Amino acid sequence: MTRKWNLPLTYEPKIQPVIDGTIRQTIRPKRKFSVGDLIRFYTWQGRPYWSKRTTITEYVEIKTTIPLMIFPNGFYYDIPSDRTLAWWGSIYGQALAELDGIISPSGRHLGEVLHEILMSKNKLPIGGIEAQVIRW
Repeated sequence: MTRKWNLPLTYEPKIQPVIDGTIRQTIRPKRKFSVGDLIRFYTWQGRPYWSKRTTITEYVEIKTTIPLMIFPNGFYYDIPSDRTLAWWGSIYGQALAELDGIISPSGRHLGEVLHEILMSKNKLPIGGIEAQVIRW
């Protein structure tokens, strides 16, 4: 069964590249998205959850999902061809940051952005949190 998802974009430097189609990846907490699902993105006109939403893309099909565990010092991705624990400063971190549209595309900066967005006011647990790389 195909599901439709409406996802917010809050990382400002990523919004226009997603609209333009030059960035086609996002990282989201939990593991609820499936290949074949449809996603579209929106932004908030003002304060998140207190203002109107503006849809910025049409629905697109999810082509790839990659399960992640995000830790304070790095991430673990688990796909059949490669199981790797990567530090934020590694080439894997940098590659993930580039695909995700992180300005100053380094794994360390991606880790900071994810920590800020995913955890808000809480600390990232030592045991990590489940997430997914979603590509369309």
